[in-house]
Amino acid sequence: MDPRVVARLATQGGLIRRVDALDLGVSPTTIAGYLKRRDWVVAHRGVYGDAELWDSLDPYRGQPLMRAKAAVMAMRRGWVLSHDSAAHALGLEMLNPERPYAHITRPGFTNAWTKGHVKHHLARYRQDQVVDVDGHPTLERARTVCDVVREHGLRAGLVTADSAMRAGVARGALWEAVDVMRHWPYVTTVRQVIGLADPRAESAAESLGRDLVLGLGIGDVDLQFPVALSTGSVAWCDLRVGNHVFEVHGRIKVLTPEQGGVADREARDVVFDERKRERLVTAEGLGATNLYWEDFFGAGRARAVKRARADWEESVRRFGAVLHPRLEQNARMLRERYGRRDAG
Repeated sequence: MDPRVVARLATQGGLIRRVDALDLGVSPTTIAGYLKRRDWVVAHRGVYGDAELWDSLDPYRGQPLMRAKAAVMAMRRGWVLSHDSAAHALGLEMLNPERPYAHITRPGFTNAWTKGHVKHHLARYRQDQVVDVDGHPTLERARTVCDVVREHGLRAGLVTADSAMRAGVARGALWEAVDVMRHWPYVTTVRQVIGLADPRAESAAESLGRDLVLGLGIGDVDLQFPVALSTGSVAWCDLRVGNHVFEVHGRIKVLTPEQGGVADREARDVVFDERKRERLVTAEGLGATNLYWEDFFGAGRARAVKRARADWEESVRRFGAVLHPRLEQNARMLRERYGRRDAG
């Protein structure tokens, strides 16, 4: 392959427009050969992508983002990456949608249509809300949170909003971003998410766990609650209401980095340590419920809600509904000592 073409692909994230390839001396017959041999794939009409790179990308984040970048490259008017595509480009967490689309936006009155694998949006935005991500114009994080909420609803939007706040987006910036959307569809849901968003949620699973616990209607949810253990160490519990903690578990804790996880020991050792930790936490006068990814959706969610409510009621019977003053005082001291951040 012509080194100039290779260089163009490299500088454009594995993408090249047909017209640019022709300008570089690649004939239509050669292009057809690249496509037939699957050296290239059609990322969008008039834009090709490196097939090896395409195949290495996952179908929910990487491939839709590559499609979106290709779509923007092909457009004559001022389109930008938005919604899911902007979230992926900006490194924000998202729940995988049932149908992963590429999303692009240009200024106009609120409207949307889908063509192929690309969802086109017309919506107002300020130019200072457009940032450059690897050479591609992209709507910034606060605006993207609002768009994701409107596109996918409260639960998915909470995951992305928490992620944005962890990345440094202030709640005030979210309120500023939603201000222009006063009469747009689903803006009420956006406002609900902004009010609920919390940077202390350390993962999508913790965001979903908080959503489930809030749905129990048993009180305000405290995040990253510190408990001084008899061993002299501190356990930071994911969620707490009253004298009951909810711990969110994911496979990432038992998988090695090579498997996409964070474990530095064998899975059985990780599980053993988790159980030991739970015994030490409950010994301090707290009840506990374990939540897993499958508890957040479908029939599993209904079963988890029933189990969590029963656990909570047992804790209230044993320890009362109000956090014990000793636990409250210890938590305050530990947070001051370790400087854990608040809700933002």
